[in-house]
Amino acid sequence: MPFSLQKIATLNTQLRDSSPGDIIAWACEQKLKTVCTTNFGPHEAAVLQLVSQHGKNTPIICVDHGYNTKTTYQIAEELTQRFQLNVDYFTPKITSARRQAVLGGFPDLDDEVAHKQFTQEVKLEPFARAFAQYKPDIWITGIRKDQTEHRANLDILSLDNQHQCLKVAPFFHWGKEKVENYMREHDLPIVVDYFDPTKVLDNRECGLQLG
Repeated sequence: MPFSLQKIATLNTQLRDSSPGDIIAWACEQKLKTVCTTNFGPHEAAVLQLVSQHGKNTPIICVDHGYNTKTTYQIAEELTQRFQLNVDYFTPKITSARRQAVLGGFPDLDDEVAHKQFTQEVKLEPFARAFAQYKPDIWITGIRKDQTEHRANLDILSLDNQHQCLKVAPFFHWGKEKVENYMREHDLPIVVDYFDPTKVLDNRECGLQLG
């Protein structure tokens, strides 16, 4: 890892007032192995647009758990074509159709043990497989501090210990309203019916950001 905690703290101070585009440009200028992850959720078009501008051909990793809405899949395809994204999909070893037919679908949030296993199977395992393949030094993500309590304790740059890479969150200090204003200004689609079965609640972590 080429970034020490002290270096990351210094860079966060320097980047604090930078635009999301400038932050992504900085990340891509490091000439390190860089990926961007997406779930094609509500505001993902904003970060994908900027990655396409400043880091053309950056691998875009998407874990498709199989429970996305029709609109989400359609917008994912629209954005892929519009920005010529290099998207690599990783899927669970058990399809959603098989899970629904013979395994009872996805468990209730109240069943913590079953839900933890479900999350591991449909999201964490495919994600780990993706990172094992790409071994990135830099991971660009669309997370923001206003989304969950855990994310509020991160910063624009943070060290992901689990994957041993630098996590870059260009929209970290932006609120939902500011992001959506940006998206409207740039004619970017907001996915209003996005569904994540591993989170269900908007303020619940799915596990990917806990490294």
